[in-house]
Amino acid sequence: MFESAELGHCVADSVYKKRATKLRADLLDAQYDLIASKRFPLIILVNGVDGAGKGETVNLLNEWMDTRHINNHAFDAATEEERARPRMWRFWRALPPKGKTGILFGNWYTDPIVQRVSGKLSKSELTTSVDEMKRFEQMLCDEGALVLKFWFHLSKAAQTKRLHALEKHKDTSWRVTKQDWKHLKIYDRYAKVSEYVIRETSTAAAPWTIVEGADANYRTLTVAEQVLRALRERLNEKKPARVSVPVPPLLPSVDKVQILNTIDTNQRLSKERFEKSFPKLLRRLNHASRAPEFAKQSVVVLFEGMDAAGKGGAIRRVTQALDARHYRVIQFAAPTEEERAQPYLWRFWRHVPSHGRFAIYDRSWYGRVLVERVEKFCTTEDWMRAYGEINDFERQLETRGVVLVKFWLAISEDEQLRRFKEREQTRFKRFKITDEDWRNRKKWSAYTTAASDMIERTSTSYAPWTVVPADDKHFARQKVVRTLTEAIAKAQSKR
Repeated sequence: MFESAELGHCVADSVYKKRATKLRADLLDAQYDLIASKRFPLIILVNGVDGAGKGETVNLLNEWMDTRHINNHAFDAATEEERARPRMWRFWRALPPKGKTGILFGNWYTDPIVQRVSGKLSKSELTTSVDEMKRFEQMLCDEGALVLKFWFHLSKAAQTKRLHALEKHKDTSWRVTKQDWKHLKIYDRYAKVSEYVIRETSTAAAPWTIVEGADANYRTLTVAEQVLRALRERLNEKKPARVSVPVPPLLPSVDKVQILNTIDTNQRLSKERFEKSFPKLLRRLNHASRAPEFAKQSVVVLFEGMDAAGKGGAIRRVTQALDARHYRVIQFAAPTEEERAQPYLWRFWRHVPSHGRFAIYDRSWYGRVLVERVEKFCTTEDWMRAYGEINDFERQLETRGVVLVKFWLAISEDEQLRRFKEREQTRFKRFKITDEDWRNRKKWSAYTTAASDMIERTSTSYAPWTVVPADDKHFARQKVVRTLTEAIAKAQSKR
């Protein structure tokens, strides 16, 4: 794979100067067209061997382009804050919005390769990481991002020569570290692992470009021309017309039975029994949140359900048991302009809590397969692929030790109507009812279908749904607190 990058490519200074003058102007024009269009982000991944000119090339790109619209990120070893969250969390935070360019050094490829070379990662674990990265990049591309991946390569002899040359002069000696010489000693193993990763992750949506790094003129022109070409091709693409696609059945359902229509929402708990048992449940939840094991845990709780299902009331009962310094309730409505400029999961990833903390999501990433599906805010292809993307996201949370608890609060259509009327007639509850609530009620059947499909497609062994009968608020609140407490206790017992 690296043979073509060891052919000794070289570009004369005169040729370089002539081509570079036009190239930098064209590249700047393309960048401004991207900024003006705000159609997609440009994500440039920079990887490769030490001394291959990664830094110099990127510095030149920043010099040729408008740096005000470029986000440069260099990822070193993960900080304590980053280690307390899923591995991809810090990369999600670095994604550029639409219209901007992000250049990422030491990105999601670096750590798995280094860990495998050093023997800290098994072959099967590397394969798992590779699959995760491929799915992540596919999601970025499906969301519209232009992902360009550059691997800067040097032969072992060329790398040795390059490091000696840099170290020889005082103006460049700072570029060479003990770590560079250490990596040189394991060059062959590093090359073998890197070749495997590059081969497995060079996809049609996000292919790798191998860049020979020995000649500065050659590598600069190679990278800049590839960026320009890809950027122009994407900018010149005509936006496809929005086509209505018939929704195929997601699961075979000969009898047309939907899971939410099988739930007895009218299960009851008397006020007397609730007042007697509920304080004990709150105490158990409080103790679980203060246990020594919780310092190495984090909890994500999400609430979904029809309007007026009691999500807010259930959340308030949960927080009664928690230290206010250790939880955050995040309410999600329509995405803001900032959030629309990112992949739809971005606004949820950014709130993933660190160890010892709760994040309570009042509505969640399931909006993509609920309201966005029903209201046609996204295409059929978008919400159909979202099931897999959501399951992948939740698997990453679970793998990192996040206790994920998902509640669907199920009420009957008659009970929703009763609550709507009560809100209209009660002065301090009027703010809870809007014209949109009444409009959504007319689509009860469509939302029931979408929610049933969602539960069946995303209730997994590592992140199951808990459907809570919620016509009776006492029953619903007790079930929510008990289920959450048991989930935390179960996770703690495994430690």
